[in-house]
Amino acid sequence: MRTAILGARVIDPASGLDQVSDLYIDGGKLIATGQAPTGFVADQTLDAQGLIAAPGLVDLSVALREPGYSRKGSIATETLAAAAGGVTSLCCPPFTKPVLDTSAVAELILDRAREAGHTKVFPIGALSKGLAGEQLAELVALRDAGCVAFGNGLDNFRSSRTLRRALEYAATFDLQVIFHSQDADLAEGGLAHEGPTASFLGLAGIPETAETVALARDLLLVEQSGVRAHFSQITSARGAELIANAQARGLPVTADVALYQLILTDEALIDFSSLYHVQPPLRSRADRDGLREAVKAGVISAIASHHQPHERDAKLAPFAATEPGISSVQLLLPLALSLVQDGLLDLPTLLARLSSGPATALRLPAGSLSVGGAADIVLFDAQASTVAGEQWYSKGSNCPFIGHCLPGAVRYTLVDGHISYQG
Repeated sequence: MRTAILGARVIDPASGLDQVSDLYIDGGKLIATGQAPTGFVADQTLDAQGLIAAPGLVDLSVALREPGYSRKGSIATETLAAAAGGVTSLCCPPFTKPVLDTSAVAELILDRAREAGHTKVFPIGALSKGLAGEQLAELVALRDAGCVAFGNGLDNFRSSRTLRRALEYAATFDLQVIFHSQDADLAEGGLAHEGPTASFLGLAGIPETAETVALARDLLLVEQSGVRAHFSQITSARGAELIANAQARGLPVTADVALYQLILTDEALIDFSSLYHVQPPLRSRADRDGLREAVKAGVISAIASHHQPHERDAKLAPFAATEPGISSVQLLLPLALSLVQDGLLDLPTLLARLSSGPATALRLPAGSLSVGGAADIVLFDAQASTVAGEQWYSKGSNCPFIGHCLPGAVRYTLVDGHISYQG
């Protein structure tokens, strides 16, 4: 299939390109920009006048819920929701049933993702068997099966010594480890950010130190082991400072933030709506401002959805008994564009944090519009708007933004030159 995309404003943060141009695709690859190659005849032409063409978004954390939690979502539904949000490549965490700690689970996920064909999927393997934090998973076998990195989520290792050994082993094979730094003892029983809002509502608090204490330890172990590390879901301004200090010292560390942490604060909990129940929790306005500055400066180089779809019943109980998480991948681009609308980031910087930044952090073959590379492209109208929830593809409707009018609308998502979503 030969495709011509004509008249778009092409923004490629990886190369610094930002100009009105044409794109030409053949055999799933981007073969030229600007002038059509000699003899090129398009099978289909997309009129992109007034649209922006950018690298397909790269989301570092999208829970696909399969295998094991089909009532919450499936690979087919959640990758379609991702494509509708402008995503062409995503990483799925290992919290499946069974846990993603064997080659068989990785292969199942990749097979079903290929069948669905909506996005490219890069599995993140479990760092420990069963995520129990006691024995190392078969990391090399998982890598060979397609896992691009390894993590244990918020499930802590039983001891710092065991974690150190895991990091040293990973470093030996140049495997990347993803940290979700939260001290289990300090966070135990907590539901919200420890502060005035939690006190007013009578909710058990999770202090900022639950993140910073664990983060400080993890950074020291990274320095000692030499492992390549990515810190996921940073929630506090102080945590972002610790990452910045580590980068200034030359540590090979990157970080991401959940998009909703850049928009919401703990004040959203005031009506006890379980839609705002997330782990780690929404933090203070000062933390949100600190995270925004870290994203602007590039200390946090990736913005991710941290999409966690749930069935309706999971959010119906009293706040403390509900399951944490927000279904948000379908709104990744429109929600992110609200940061541009509010003057926090310019458009090329935002697109860098959604494409080249995350791709570079995990060394994924994605996130750029390079000639000869895969034609993974999002075409969107920055002047249009999206009414969240008007068309909803995720199985999980646990999203506090449904009904909101958001800036921008995804018109086409192309994966390997194939239109996987058309809005």
